[in-house]
Amino acid sequence: MPTYTPPLRDMQFVMHEVLKVTDDLKLCPQHVDTDADTINAVLEEGGKFASEVAFPLNISGDAEGCTLDKTTHEVTAPKGFKQAYAQYVEGGWAALSCDPAYGGQGLPFVVNQCFYEMLNSANQAWTMYPGLSHGAYEALLAHGTDAQKALYLPKLVSGQWTGSMCLTEPHCGTDLGLLRTKAEPLADGSYAITGNKIFISAGEHDLAENIVHLVLARLPDAPQGSKGISLFAVPKFNVAADGTLGTRNGIYCGGLEHKMGIHGNSTCQMVLDGAIGTIVGQPNKGLAAMFVMMNAARLGVGNQSLGLTEVAYQNALAYAKDRIQMRSLTGTKAKDKPADPIIVHPDVRKMLLTAKAYAEGGRALGIFCGVLLDKEHSHPDEKVRAESGEMLALLTPIVKAFLTDNGHISTNACMQVFGGHGFIKEWGMEQYVRDNRINMIYEGTNTIQSLDLLGRKILGNNGATLKKFGRLVAALVEEEGVNEKMGEFITPIAILGDQVTKLTTELGFKGFQNADEVGAAAVDYLRVAGHLVFGYFWARMAQVALREIAAGSTDPFYQAKLQTARFYFAKLFPETATLMRTIRTGSKALMDTDAALA
Repeated sequence: MPTYTPPLRDMQFVMHEVLKVTDDLKLCPQHVDTDADTINAVLEEGGKFASEVAFPLNISGDAEGCTLDKTTHEVTAPKGFKQAYAQYVEGGWAALSCDPAYGGQGLPFVVNQCFYEMLNSANQAWTMYPGLSHGAYEALLAHGTDAQKALYLPKLVSGQWTGSMCLTEPHCGTDLGLLRTKAEPLADGSYAITGNKIFISAGEHDLAENIVHLVLARLPDAPQGSKGISLFAVPKFNVAADGTLGTRNGIYCGGLEHKMGIHGNSTCQMVLDGAIGTIVGQPNKGLAAMFVMMNAARLGVGNQSLGLTEVAYQNALAYAKDRIQMRSLTGTKAKDKPADPIIVHPDVRKMLLTAKAYAEGGRALGIFCGVLLDKEHSHPDEKVRAESGEMLALLTPIVKAFLTDNGHISTNACMQVFGGHGFIKEWGMEQYVRDNRINMIYEGTNTIQSLDLLGRKILGNNGATLKKFGRLVAALVEEEGVNEKMGEFITPIAILGDQVTKLTTELGFKGFQNADEVGAAAVDYLRVAGHLVFGYFWARMAQVALREIAAGSTDPFYQAKLQTARFYFAKLFPETATLMRTIRTGSKALMDTDAALA
């Protein structure tokens, strides 16, 4: 059976020693009193909930799955899920970073980021039920009417109700411009919505008394394509003006998807049969409102893979220390045993360190993005808010795609550490592989994220935002460029920063002549950009570790951080050289292949 220990020490290191998040938070009026002790105390309790309440339900929830009553269309979650959710609500966890005006606790988003990492390590399938509610809350907070906010937000904030996002239809996935669901206006200003949605996570369940579905649909006179999409709030149970629940609405689960992983979460085929909803935002402007929820979900999905990478690493490390097999190539290490623990073997260490490096690098990036989100929402300076939002937009596809790709690499590596036992259910490792696999697909496949990064976020503004991140790298290079002890961390990011600038310019010229050049390069380009970002954060973490050691600290944590940083730059970061070479081969070897693909 797997185990899980919340990585509180590493979270505290990143927040308080590397990023000094409270310095930024104190500039935001609503967070001026949020100090390190408060953050640490909240996360310590959050870690207990994750490890003691959510984690024990992970394997059993995977084995049991969800059950649909085809007569009533009600879905029952696995045993214990409803009770765990009740504890989550009772503990006030749903309200952690929500607006106090609607019953929230008003804590920083970065705290919620760390809490949800632990929940994802503990039980990704369970965590998706409350997780989707945050996106619904954000979308309604940004684009809902005063009446919608008053009706829905207090219940979403408390956790009494949950939320879902209903986008995908059987004939269209990412290309939402093809969707067919219709919304007919009614005399009272509401709409009757009819259509079919698929792959709707937490679309129906028994954890909460009501579900607020955010549904994309077309008005009768809507223009074709994505410019003709509107967003609607469609509750499972109709809600009276005073907030009491009324009749069952015409939205229900017609079937559960049979999936590779996340069995404990109900992935639903949703049928809308004249379901009553109210419009969110402006007519035919639904994507703008839904993108608030989608961007929150993309950050959340990256966080899911971060959580799985961490828990897979913890268990693989423990197994590698205990499992004995063969002798070390350099001579016996465990003389009192018939064989050495497998952790002595170089490739086992490589697999373990790969997961560790990707987990700790991903955590630093995730926390950095959490602070950007706090500054975008709460900083008093409009320019800082705008720049924080711009940087977050650049990093969002990297969080979603790079962290989930790395999660795939890491969970597979950790399963490999177990050998044949990794393929067996009771060890828990194969579940982490299966659960993580969806993270590369939903909320926009990683190819879509790559196209978004290169096509829209970088080439779309001639690399202006990328240059702003480049200035962060340049500032660190200037600060530590003459420090010999930092050379092994600074030199690689300085070189890659220059290489990325040249590569981006090349792709801009090529893409102007042939758009397929951008499509052919995008996935590899995102991994290059991801390593530049990770390299920056790993250099900053190494910087702090070196300073602490120089100041006399004997805490082995800092030596471990340095050793992991050295591994990352020696064994993972050099992937960029191959990727840049494949990018420069262009699109011809992909597109001039009609005979090969006949």
